[in-house]
Amino acid sequence: MTTMHALVYHGPNHVAWEEKPKPKIREATDAIVRITTTTLCGTDLHILKGDVAGVTDGRILGHEGVGIVEETGDSVTGIRPGDRVVVTVVSACGKCAFCRKGLRAHCAHGGWLLGNTIDGTQAEYVRIPFADNSLYLLDPQLEEETAVMLSCSLPTGMECGTRSGNVQPGDVLAIVGAGPVGLATLLTARLYSPAEIFVIDLDDNRLQVARTLGATHVVNSSDGKAAERVRALTHGMGVDVAIEAVGIADTFAICQAILAPGGRIANVGVHGKPVELQLQRLWNANLTLTTRLVDGESTPVLMQLLRSGQLAPQSLVSHRFALPDILQAYDTFGDAAKHRALKVVLRASAHAMRT
Repeated sequence: MTTMHALVYHGPNHVAWEEKPKPKIREATDAIVRITTTTLCGTDLHILKGDVAGVTDGRILGHEGVGIVEETGDSVTGIRPGDRVVVTVVSACGKCAFCRKGLRAHCAHGGWLLGNTIDGTQAEYVRIPFADNSLYLLDPQLEEETAVMLSCSLPTGMECGTRSGNVQPGDVLAIVGAGPVGLATLLTARLYSPAEIFVIDLDDNRLQVARTLGATHVVNSSDGKAAERVRALTHGMGVDVAIEAVGIADTFAICQAILAPGGRIANVGVHGKPVELQLQRLWNANLTLTTRLVDGESTPVLMQLLRSGQLAPQSLVSHRFALPDILQAYDTFGDAAKHRALKVVLRASAHAMRT
């Protein structure tokens, strides 16, 4: 039997680097991709905590990656073996009613499958359903550790944060959470020329990175007074857009507390527990709350912006590991403040392949 190694989930707080069967083509629309670069996402940490019920024992984790196409099904026409590709987080058939509405994340036959309901990309090989719609040919000018952010982080920041928050020129914007997705939101929001950008987090290192990426104000929320500080800095007005990029009750509460009348909250974070909506205080403030999953439809535009240099996320990469050292990478990413970790990139090692 042909085998490979992969990171396998065995319940909350239990993962292992194990030998598994190499994936095979199952449907005519599939492709098999040899992973050359992958990375870790905050959603993977939520999975480890048990927050994502669809992830069951034995699942290979990961939904981000760059690789080389090894094999394609008979119906795949847009890519071929040998192509270098970006794996997008969403697998979409492109034909169902939801796909036709632009809701690729809610594809009747796909959606967020990788590392969730089917085996994912933290492995030496991965099977990609609906390959023509779920893989993007990688611009040869782009480095892989930059391109891997096109899988999830940058599209999530753009689609779920910047666009859902309807960021406009001259807006006062706050991003609550300075992890990789929050910082990706900062990078994409700057394309729309907000007047001021507040970034709020517990970690001074991440706040310093946010400042270097264009934040006009950074606020450490460890003392519980972040909302008061933002209110003071906006002369009591509050912000036009608050983007929640963590996924816990405290950060959602900050967003509600700093919003100006007519403002917008865009929720990006993955919430594993209920949060409290202060509707008794907000009902007459003409507010908009948006929630959504990333679709990946912005990926081609983001790739163009990377190629042109208008989008430069390279400083988000803080640590690099060989793929077989993925457990160490999780330890580093899981204790981000201690290790000053942002985006953790893993590169495949040729000698690690098993045939």
